Amino acid sequence: MASGKIGVSTQNLFPIIKKFLYSDHDIFLREIVSNAVDATQKLKVLASAGEFKGETAGLKVMVKADKAAGTLTVSDNGIGMTQEEVEKYINQIAFSGAEEFLEKHKDDAATIIGHFGLGFYSAFMVSDKVEIVTKSYKEGAQAVRWIGEGDTEYTLENAEKAERGTDIIMHIADEEKDFLEDSKVQELLTKYCKFLPVEIVFGKKKEWKDGKYEETGEDNIINDTNPLWTRKPADLKEEDYQKFYRELYPMSQDPLFHIHLNVDYPFNLTGILYFPKIDNKFEIQKNKIQLYCNQVYVSDSVEGIVPEYLTLLHGVIDSPDIPLNVSRSYLQSDRNVKKISSHITKKVADSLTDIFKNSREDYEKKWDDLKIFIQYGMLTDEKFAERANNIVLLKNTEGKYFTLEEYENLVSANQTDKDKNVVYLYATDVQEQYTYIQAAKERGYDVLVMDGQLDTHFINHLEQKQTNRRFLRVDSDVIDKLIAKDDVKKTSWSDAEQDEMRDVFNAQLPTEGGMYIVNFESLGENADPVVITRSEFMRRMKEMAAMNPGMGFYGAMNDQFTLVVNTDHKLVKGVLEDERKAMADKLQPIDAELKDIESKKAEIDALNKDKKEEEIPQVDKDRKQEYSDKLENLRKQKQSLLQEYSKGNRIVGQLIDLALLANGLLKGEALNRFVKRSVDLIK
Repeated sequence: MASGKIGVSTQNLFPIIKKFLYSDHDIFLREIVSNAVDATQKLKVLASAGEFKGETAGLKVMVKADKAAGTLTVSDNGIGMTQEEVEKYINQIAFSGAEEFLEKHKDDAATIIGHFGLGFYSAFMVSDKVEIVTKSYKEGAQAVRWIGEGDTEYTLENAEKAERGTDIIMHIADEEKDFLEDSKVQELLTKYCKFLPVEIVFGKKKEWKDGKYEETGEDNIINDTNPLWTRKPADLKEEDYQKFYRELYPMSQDPLFHIHLNVDYPFNLTGILYFPKIDNKFEIQKNKIQLYCNQVYVSDSVEGIVPEYLTLLHGVIDSPDIPLNVSRSYLQSDRNVKKISSHITKKVADSLTDIFKNSREDYEKKWDDLKIFIQYGMLTDEKFAERANNIVLLKNTEGKYFTLEEYENLVSANQTDKDKNVVYLYATDVQEQYTYIQAAKERGYDVLVMDGQLDTHFINHLEQKQTNRRFLRVDSDVIDKLIAKDDVKKTSWSDAEQDEMRDVFNAQLPTEGGMYIVNFESLGENADPVVITRSEFMRRMKEMAAMNPGMGFYGAMNDQFTLVVNTDHKLVKGVLEDERKAMADKLQPIDAELKDIESKKAEIDALNKDKKEEEIPQVDKDRKQEYSDKLENLRKQKQSLLQEYSKGNRIVGQLIDLALLANGLLKGEALNRFVKRSVDLIK
């Protein structure tokens, strides 16, 4: 057995710290400014504890870019450091002065940002040399200057500095000179320091005068030191929340709702979440929630702390208890994260429930925009689904809204089929499916509108939760089969008549845009002569495949339609009668030969009924194959004759096109032919 110490070379570790610790170079400014803010906050803590007797008014952080000198300076008038503290906190990597201060003043120092003792070294990601000029608040303290050039060597000497505080002077490297541009510094300060609790000053405000911007005498204060989420909800008005939203997202529409988070046990969490208005299916964007730690911007990627469905929301979350990695760039896995996530889920559900109960009319007005969030939540979060079950709404074609329970009570009596399933009829496009909606209403049925981005998935979710509930789009079958009360009446047409008319209608069906199957149903004299339906299962699978690449098999399949021919309609009966008269002489010989050959083939099958395949004489096998080939040829001849007849029958084409037109499937050249044919038929 052997033991020893792991060797760590500072010479090798330092380049890693300064170059790779932080995911983005521009974070250095956040880290240096945050340290400066800590220095001022520490002074406030000492003053409140009676350890500092001086003045704490006017505490601020100054940022200055000097292109001529090639320096970017961050200055504060906070606690400052003695020579011993510089040696302790700067020269020892990962020794955090903030952490030590927090331990000593843990009851009063909740606003201190730093924890890891590494933020200062981020300056070397963009600097060839860094100077620290600092003077402690302590009486009689000597100012000192520390100089480092990105390696393990440094110099430390006495310096002249009139006031307490610290200046961090970064000599920006040649390849990083864009960090000396005022616009770049302004951009980074606005991104990372916009809500820090101490004033951040960058130069003077400018105003447009005589065709150019000129500096005024007023400090350009970057940040709001008392942002909305740090204040009590009771002290705020609706317009305050709207104004703050416009400040966060200047180009967005006003939000639907907001939820103010304010938790102090078992963890600290504040924030404001907004439900944004989404105009179209392509506008859904995640990563719009900004994550802060003690008012320091961390990230806009909040997966983990915010449940998946709430990443669609906008707003701010701030918590000192969120476990971050060393560079404060992203979350680390931790039990607290799960607890915070669960609490946010509960808070959102409770707030929505309160809005629903206290202002249902307003809730309904905003439902069409709000439902994507609630549906997404119910699809991805079981706990949220349980809480939101009573506030999810369904809207019908009359524009009325119902809870799930209310709607089931409304339709269960009239829309329960013979198998005891409650059938919810719905439309995805009220205009395109108007004919089918009207047919359903004539039967006294109610029709829902399900035209949202997630409605197909949500329908599946509801069906899985309650097995005796079925959703069917109004065009997925003929009305008598959508909600079958009894056995559906069968057509009186023989199989032979159906086969002939199938060839007649097939001849004029579209060859592009999908696959068509022709069926014959007895729908009644007053029903449409031809109706097109779409398989509920296949259509749903294709819609889900469009949102889920893993279902590519269904997405690649052609659309499938059923052309339902109403054998009770006089126009359809007329087509059958006309075909029988016009084609009798041509088809009778073929039908007679078909019948004769089918009889001969049946005789062979009867002779060999109980024989195994290997026991059947070869001569019988050959004769049977000969008959099969003749039957195939005769059927092709008959089909060809019927197709030829169909092409000259304008009524067949007109009936098919009317059904296509009712479904929005008649376009281009086909639509033009339909119009011309319609004019000719009217003449």
